Amino acid sequence: MQFPRLLVVRQKFPDRRIADVPAAVREQLAAGGFAGRLKPGARVAIGVGSRGINNIAKIVHATVHFWKEQGMQPFIFPAMGSHGAANAAGQAEVLRSYGITEANMGCPVISQLEVVPLGKTADGIEAFMDKVAYDSDGVMLIGRVKWHTDFAGKIESGLFKMMAIGLGKFAGAQRYHTYAYNLGLEHVIRSVGRQVLKSGKILGGLAVLEDAYHNTGKIDAVPVEAMEAREEENLALVKTWMAKIPMDLDILIMDEIGKNISGAGMDTKVANRGVMGEYNPWPNTPKFQRIFVRNLSEHTYDSAVGMGMADVVTDRLVNRINWEPTWINSLTANTPAAIRTPIHFPTDLECLKRIAPTVGKLELDAVTYGWIRNTMELTRIALSENTRAAVEANSQLEIESTIDLDFDTTGNLITPFVEVAAH
Repeated sequence: MQFPRLLVVRQKFPDRRIADVPAAVREQLAAGGFAGRLKPGARVAIGVGSRGINNIAKIVHATVHFWKEQGMQPFIFPAMGSHGAANAAGQAEVLRSYGITEANMGCPVISQLEVVPLGKTADGIEAFMDKVAYDSDGVMLIGRVKWHTDFAGKIESGLFKMMAIGLGKFAGAQRYHTYAYNLGLEHVIRSVGRQVLKSGKILGGLAVLEDAYHNTGKIDAVPVEAMEAREEENLALVKTWMAKIPMDLDILIMDEIGKNISGAGMDTKVANRGVMGEYNPWPNTPKFQRIFVRNLSEHTYDSAVGMGMADVVTDRLVNRINWEPTWINSLTANTPAAIRTPIHFPTDLECLKRIAPTVGKLELDAVTYGWIRNTMELTRIALSENTRAAVEANSQLEIESTIDLDFDTTGNLITPFVEVAAH
C-alpha cells in the first residue's frame, strides 16, 4: 500500500499572550476588591482543578502571594470532582505534577474527600462542598474558561462548573452527572452552582482564558456576585480564539490522547466526535471519517478516557491502560461509550492499512490524511499532499516542509512532532 507524502504545515493564529502573568494576577485581584471581603488572619481556601492549564503554577503562586500580602492565611485544595482516580492521594498527585506543592507555593496543600451538604436545588439535587474549604473563611477558585467536550451552551467549562462539580468531590460529581443525564449538564451546572453560592462561602474566582497557542491570553478576577454573567461573557470570547484543524479529512492520526489534554481524552470539538460515539456532531467543525490514536499521553497516568471515540488504536495503547481511573472517570460522567475498546493492531502500519479502505474511496491514493500530536497542539500539523490546493488557498497556513510518511523497523510511525513543555 502506497501512502502519500505529507505537508508539514504551520497554522498562524493571533498571539494574545500576557507578557507578565504573575503581575496580571496581582493587578486583577487588587482591582477586584477581594481583600476587603475578609478580615486579616482569615483562612482562604484556593481551589485548583485537574486541567493542564498553561502557567497554572505561576497563577496559583501569585494568588497565594496576594492573599499573604493582605494578611490572610491561604491554603490550596483540589477542586476536581472525580479526577485523580477519585482519591485524595491521586488528586494531590495531579497538583504536584503541575508544580503545585506546599514547598513551591509557600502554603499548605490539603487533599481529602469529605464533603458538607449545602441543601437541595429546586430539582432535588443536593449540593456539596469540600469540608476543608467549607471550614475556611472564604473560597476562591482558579480555573480555565473554555468549551466543554460533552455539550454546547452559554456556560460550559469554567469557574461555575468547577464550583458546581469540582467542589463536590467524588460524592457530588457522581450525583450531578446522574441528574445531568436527564436535565442536561448546563442546567445542573447552573442550578448546583447557585445552590453553592447560597452557602456564602464563595469569594469569587480567577478565570483563565488561553489563546489558540495555549498562551495565557486573559486573567479575569471575578467577584462572587458577577460569576454567572461573567462566565457567559468569557466563554463567548474564548470560543472565538479556538484553534481548529483547517479542513475535512478522511483519516485523522493522533499521536496521543490523555486527561491532561482534555477531560474527554481528546477535545471533542476539535476531533468532531461525541462522547456517546456520535460521528461529526458539531456544526461549523471539519469532519473526519476515521480517527487513529497511536498512544496515551505520558501525563495521563494511563487513563484511557476518550479511546472509545477512536476507530482504531494500537496494541501498545491498549496494553498501557490502567482500568481503575479509566472506569471511575467515565462511569462517574455517565459516558461508558468513551472507554469502549476500539479495534486494535500491533503496529501503526497495520492500523493504517486496515482502516484506509473503510472511508468510502475505491482509489486509496485519493484518501486524505491529517496528523496531529494531540488535540491541544494544533500550531504544527501534517496534511497529505493531495490537500495541497486547499492548503495553498488558505492564507493562515504556511508549508514548512514536505516529508514521507515514515515508519521505523517495527512498523511504527516516526512522528514529525516534538513534545512541548508540559502545561
